[in-house]
Order: sequence, then structure tokens, then C-alpha cells
Amino acid sequence: MTPASANDGKTLYQGSTMQSLRKLLTLSALTTTLLMSGCASIVGDSKYPVNVSSTPSGANFTIQNKQGIVVHNGSTPNTVTLPSGRGYFKGETYTITFKKDGYADTSTTLDTSMSGWYWGNILIGGLIGMLVVDPMTGAMYKLPEDAAGNLGSPLAGEAPKNLTLLEIDQLSPADRAALVRIN
Repeated sequence: MTPASANDGKTLYQGSTMQSLRKLLTLSALTTTLLMSGCASIVGDSKYPVNVSSTPSGANFTIQNKQGIVVHNGSTPNTVTLPSGRGYFKGETYTITFKKDGYADTSTTLDTSMSGWYWGNILIGGLIGMLVVDPMTGAMYKLPEDAAGNLGSPLAGEAPKNLTLLEIDQLSPADRAALVRIN
């Protein structure tokens, strides 16, 4: 065996070792990525903007979570960002109470639903994403985009007062006699 052929064998051995090492590192990186991620937490989110509105607008609202803690106060229309999860495999539920002078208070419930991206874990995120990452981050749930409250008609006896302008010629003689001069 000549020295040139001995070096060729050593070079081939080093090349195949490097190639195997690259494959191992690539496989390790892919495995780590798949095990440390969840499909819904990558593609979706765990906090959602919710448009809060009322009929009539200008109502004050209070948002409470399932534990009864006030998480936001404001007036309509408004956009509020709310977390969709409240713990491991638990979606959050919110109660929004609307109040406006002259109207009866009204409440609505805002419930989470399962994110379609959560099921992507079957293909992409694996069991770690499906059973750990997405349930812990709340990314397996989503909130509706809108929440609205209808305060209905004004309460009896508390209807908004209207101002009517009249010329003096439109008043009856009795109403004219009751007028008081102010200048």
C-alpha cells in the first residue's frame, strides 16, 4: 500500500464520519424542535383581541374571569386582549357586564373553544405539543373575535329628555302668562 492510497482511505473515513455527524446533528435538531413545540402555540396564540361593543354604544363594561376577578374595565366600543387559557387543559370563561344610565344592566358570557391548530399536533407537534406545550400555554383554545351586549330599550320613567324649541306664537295664552322674563 502506498502512502497516497493510505491517505485516501483515511480521507474517506473522515468524510463518512463528518457526514454521519451532520446527519446526527440534523436529526437531533429536528427531534428537539418537534418535542419542544406545539402546533397551536407556533401557528396560533394564547391571547386574543376581542372587540367589545354594545347597543347603544357608550356603555361601561366590566370583564371578570371564571374566578370572579375583574380583568378589564372600559367603555364601548373597545378592543381588549384576553388570555384563552386558565391552566393545564382549562380554557378561560369570561363574563362581561354592560351598564349605562337609563338602561337595565346586561351580561354576556365569552367562552373559549378548541383551536383547529391544536389538532395539527398529530402531524407536526407530536405528543409533547399535544399533551404538554399547547395545554400549558393555553394555545389549544381560542376566543371569539367579538362580544356584544344589547341593553334594550330605555327604562320606563328614565327615558332621555328631549328639548323642543317653540316660538312664542306657538304657545297657548296660559303658557305665555306663565313665562318669566330673564333679561
